[in-house]
This record gives sequence, structure tokens and C-alpha cells, in this order.
Amino acid sequence: MLWLGAISLPAGRRTGAHRHEGHETALLMTAGQEIEIWSGPKLERCEMVRPGDYLFIPAGVPHVAVNRSPEDAEFLAARNDPAANESVILMPELDHIVP
Repeated sequence: MLWLGAISLPAGRRTGAHRHEGHETALLMTAGQEIEIWSGPKLERCEMVRPGDYLFIPAGVPHVAVNRSPEDAEFLAARNDPAANESVILMPELDHIVP
């Protein structure tokens, strides 16, 4: 089974720290400006993602997406879980790590 859909991260917003326990996620940034993807057990890695970039997030890896730009960021996303959000585990104890 596979979920395929569009995801938007509004301008000036961020996600809370979370992981997808039961599925992998692949994303293609289709519009917007540069965003930050923080990942790793302690959110120690920061990657800059721009339109046209492909991003893969393995199952179980904590991550935060930050859009500091004035434009919404748009993605085409695929997950190997048709329920898409059923295995999301919020990790508020890590939220303070990302500035």
C-alpha cells in the first residue's frame, strides 16, 4: 500500500518534533523557497531543502521542518502507509532544540 499526496508548510511556520514509527516518507519540494529539515535522534542534523530537491525520511527518525521564508513550501509526498498519519508520534521533548 502507498499514500501519495500534497503537503504544504505555510510561510513562517514549522512542524512539531515527531517521527513516523511505521512508515518511510519521500518528498519532492515543488514550490516555495528554502526550508530547513532537522533530523536525527537529537535533531542534530540540519539540511537545507529547495524546490526540486528530493528528501527521504526513514521510519522512526525524529524530524522537524522549518519554513522561515515568506512563501508557503509545497511538496509532493509518498509514504508506504496508506493511513499516512496513523503512525505519527509527537516528540515535544525535542521541540526546544530547533531554534
